Amino acid sequence: MSQNELVTPRVMTVPNLVSFVRLLLVPVFGWLIATGHDGWAVVVLAVSGASDWLDGVLARRLHQVSRLGQLLDPAADRLFILVTLVGLVWRGAVPWWLLAVLVARDVLLAGVFLRLARAGWGPLPVHMAGKAGTFALLYAFPLLLLGQWAAPLGPVASVLGWACALWGVGLYWFAGALYLVQARDLLRGGTATA
Repeated sequence: MSQNELVTPRVMTVPNLVSFVRLLLVPVFGWLIATGHDGWAVVVLAVSGASDWLDGVLARRLHQVSRLGQLLDPAADRLFILVTLVGLVWRGAVPWWLLAVLVARDVLLAGVFLRLARAGWGPLPVHMAGKAGTFALLYAFPLLLLGQWAAPLGPVASVLGWACALWGVGLYWFAGALYLVQARDLLRGGTATA
């Protein structure tokens, strides 16, 4: 979102509907991965990743960037990432440290965002690095799930999945550092840096 783009207080918007549907897919995905329906779980993850991109495009093109959307979209992303990681750790597809690294970043930022809210600041503008990191993670997860399948698909998917996961983690933390700098500047009485 550009600095000049109008943020509407509207709740009923097309992008918000897309984000809400993505939120509804979180428990569906959790059930699919827990019951071993990997093919359908991959489809749900792919739909979630595509809808994450789609809601942002629709918000800008339809001039429906909303306050609710600024909260709903990242919440849907975080929930999908958390549920996916818990499911993949539970299934043995990824090690527990990957879950810990990503949750630690979100817990740290949750505390910072609460502090900003108490000081009267709204949500910080989303960084491209954060969107790219989330995008990489949402593509890594289905690949890591497919990595458990037999050759030739499994080994190839595993390598690609780990490449996306490691890039995603790096970008996720880089964006977190950018948010920390913005928060520090705001709390010191300055303005957010882009």
